[in-house]
Amino acid sequence: MTNPFARAALLAAGISAFIFVPARNLAAQHAETGAEIHILCSNGFHAAMEKLLPQAERASGRAVKVEFGASANFKRSIENGDAFDLAILTPQIVADLVKEGKIAPGTVVDLASTGTGLAVRAGRPKPDVSTAAAIKKTLLDAKSISYVKVGAGTPAIVDMLNRLGISEDVQRKAVFQPGAELSMASLAAGETDVAFALISEILASPGVQLAGPLPPEFQRKVIMTAGISASTKDRAAMNAIVQSLTSASAAPTIKAAGMDPIGAGK
Repeated sequence: MTNPFARAALLAAGISAFIFVPARNLAAQHAETGAEIHILCSNGFHAAMEKLLPQAERASGRAVKVEFGASANFKRSIENGDAFDLAILTPQIVADLVKEGKIAPGTVVDLASTGTGLAVRAGRPKPDVSTAAAIKKTLLDAKSISYVKVGAGTPAIVDMLNRLGISEDVQRKAVFQPGAELSMASLAAGETDVAFALISEILASPGVQLAGPLPPEFQRKVIMTAGISASTKDRAAMNAIVQSLTSASAAPTIKAAGMDPIGAGK
């Protein structure tokens, strides 16, 4: 017959063992199930998102995979049925996806804004782009000009060229790229003389430097907006990520990436 004191001792030991087993953190539990958050992020927010990724993972307790590209391309992929959890795109595209039922209404939050600028290869003298007359001369003197034909900053570029009366001149020597990354790489390699892009895209690209923003009369701020997928399986985790991206602690990183925080600290 088992000694009752022995039974009590064994029971106490079992309780103690249960109490003092270290609790696994939330991230580890999700990692075991293979749950991974999929974010689609516009190139305009690329540099900031890369730096803020660890903060986003801590906030959600989940592993996060980010895919970068042009907002227009992501719109097509989402409409074609590609799965995602969170999208950071331009406002009109996010609004369209809300209407189409792809992004959940009530989840849309503006994160940051940036302007469009002109870049030159690193080490080259920076041309004057501070006034309408100066940027017109710079573009006419350039042998080749690169930019994205369908990009977030393209409407401002096209409008400026039309208003300067040099649209046809630029078109004859324009080198169109499918994305800012390729446009900046072409510039860095010396294949083009100058290139337009969002300021945040220019600052994030190796081998190039910002000559300056478009003159104020031609500038159009481009906003980066977050929206949660209507079909995500973990709305709470997505909310946590958006809150981390709009927190006061995220603001310095966003500013360093050439953007103005919109929701930081709210």
